[in-house]
Amino acid sequence: RPLTQEEIAHRRELAKRRHAEKLAANQGNELSEKPPGENSSEVTGNTGDTKGEEQQLTGQVEIMTSKAVKQEADNKESFIAFARVFSGIVQRGQKIFVLGPKYDPAESLHKLSSQCSATNDLPLVPHMTCCTLENLYLLMGRELEDLEEVPAGNVLGIGGLQDFVLKSATLSTSPACPPFTPLNFEATPIVRVAVEPKHPSDMPQLVRGMKLLNQADPCVQVLIQETGEHVLVTAGEVHLQRCLDDLKERFAKVQISVSAPIIPFRETITRPPKVDMVNEEIGKQQKVAVIHQTKEDQNKIPEGIQVDSDGLVTISTPNKQATLSVRAMPLPEEVTRLLEANSDLIRTMEQLNTSLNEDKKTHEINQKTLDRIKEFKQKLEQNLQGRKWRNAVDQIWSFGPRKCGPNILLHNFEGYTRSVWQCLGNAVKEVSKYKDFDNSIVSGFQLATLSGPMCEEPLMGVCFTVEKWEMNKVGEMQSTSSQDSGECDTIEHQQNEDTTLTSSCTEVCSVNEHQESSQSVPKSPEKMSKHKGEVLLADCYGPFSGQLIATMKEACRYALQAKPQRLMAAMYTCEIMATAEVLGRVYAVLSKREGRVLQEEMKEGTDVFIIKAVLPVAESFGFADEIRKRTSGLASPQLVFSHWEIISSDPFWVPTTEEEYLHFGEKADSENQARKYMNAVRKRKGLYVEEKIVEHAEKQRTLSRNK
Repeated sequence: RPLTQEEIAHRRELAKRRHAEKLAANQGNELSEKPPGENSSEVTGNTGDTKGEEQQLTGQVEIMTSKAVKQEADNKESFIAFARVFSGIVQRGQKIFVLGPKYDPAESLHKLSSQCSATNDLPLVPHMTCCTLENLYLLMGRELEDLEEVPAGNVLGIGGLQDFVLKSATLSTSPACPPFTPLNFEATPIVRVAVEPKHPSDMPQLVRGMKLLNQADPCVQVLIQETGEHVLVTAGEVHLQRCLDDLKERFAKVQISVSAPIIPFRETITRPPKVDMVNEEIGKQQKVAVIHQTKEDQNKIPEGIQVDSDGLVTISTPNKQATLSVRAMPLPEEVTRLLEANSDLIRTMEQLNTSLNEDKKTHEINQKTLDRIKEFKQKLEQNLQGRKWRNAVDQIWSFGPRKCGPNILLHNFEGYTRSVWQCLGNAVKEVSKYKDFDNSIVSGFQLATLSGPMCEEPLMGVCFTVEKWEMNKVGEMQSTSSQDSGECDTIEHQQNEDTTLTSSCTEVCSVNEHQESSQSVPKSPEKMSKHKGEVLLADCYGPFSGQLIATMKEACRYALQAKPQRLMAAMYTCEIMATAEVLGRVYAVLSKREGRVLQEEMKEGTDVFIIKAVLPVAESFGFADEIRKRTSGLASPQLVFSHWEIISSDPFWVPTTEEEYLHFGEKADSENQARKYMNAVRKRKGLYVEEKIVEHAEKQRTLSRNK
């Protein structure tokens, strides 16, 4: 039965009395060792997926009388896991399995015996550990009550899990239990800052503090970039400030320096526009100016690179042994969204294809995963329809960047059949002349999509098609003739003495130290039996492969520059609640910050308007403060990351037609939003920025000496 108010009050008094007795007993021997979890002045909670908050215990005033006790209490900050019992009874001291969100019992149970428990010595299983439940607590508002056991259906706090749980986990006495899915949050981390300590000697404390912050906050991401910077990725300006305050005052307790917020952008291409900047149709009368502009653009392209009128870029490697032709096309928006939503599935496909290509004996592919891959392929075929996308899905060579991004590489030349759909069972062993160097082309594509030509930001929604790949056989034979002789000697040596296989492998590896000996030795007799003119030896880690990577990257960049380039900005959806009298001021602040109102409706029965708008993340800093100041606190915005949106203006635009000259002037010095963003990113990255130091130099100082 539920407790009455009198019983609840009586129990509260008993709990307070017990707590006061404990404090009195501890004060008598204040320098002696204190039992865990009873006398700490602060207890932080890793609330499963909610942020730990300070719990001030009632007897804090008495503790603060002694400095020694205060220091000890400050150091004893611990995480309390916030949990709910779904079945069974949780008991203190119980040994239990900790299952991470990615734990899969189907893959792990065959490694464990049928009667195994958390008390046994267990083999290493991914995403699974064992631990002992140290303390169980009843969360009574500001207080924590120790418990011996908790039955099903109750919410409790568990101490001592900080070393086993990062953000969330499932606890079970059986390893066959499927884990709960991690909690999904509406807010996506998008704003990042680089953090470093003011005194370099404090670096270990900062690293430890960032680790604790990562555990305490479910929405923050902590990572180390390629440059070595420690980066915090947060949901927005207010969340960022809260994380930095926590890091300084609670977790790291050191002074830190914080960079300006790093706003991510994406680069893409669009179809050629049909109207110019003054909304006039691009017709014959303006063609003269446009032709002049294209001639100027062509002059920028270096020698040895051919660019067709339809954007096909042809480029050769520095040693003239290979020629590539690459074309760039914009992907439909539906395909880009589909690729973004299925990035985890694409990563799984890439891992399966890699194991198939390396002839590893992998476990049987999960039928559920195969069905998801087939469904993903069907959706791609539905969205990629039309004459220019014919057979495009079957020709997909790779995704990028990092082999799982929203860009596609297609192969459209004869003699090559490998694709990303090998894991569906239609794997064909590649035997063509391209098989040793196709990884170089894919690597060049990955590098090109990771940093675009505008401001070294990742690409999004771009499809690159390799339409021609020619290799010069004679040149390759000359470059690898020394390797030929070394491999012949190896084969003869292997036929004479079977016991010296290791030395023969060493000879092959001495010519090409990265090449796998187990693959090169059996292939060699087949190659030697062929005609000398058809020999294309695998120099897949030599200088030629490096030249192919660099050439492919350059080809992708020039193919991208041959099309109309655009920046993509990260966008917040902004929901503002405001009364009718401040509506105009809200719109003024939104329009000043490049915001766009989508919807405005009145809440029934009140005089409050709900405004839905989109706002660029780059313009959102100080937005909440400004809107509160302008409306005297009557409007409050709520910002959540929504999507990526193309900025319509061309960052490289210059007036070309007569009407544009009349409207914008010869200098066209009105603010170009895309160029402003692009130059800001280039300055931050230390890239060249094309800026005029002196502008409007009409006023000149007289050179006469002042007397």
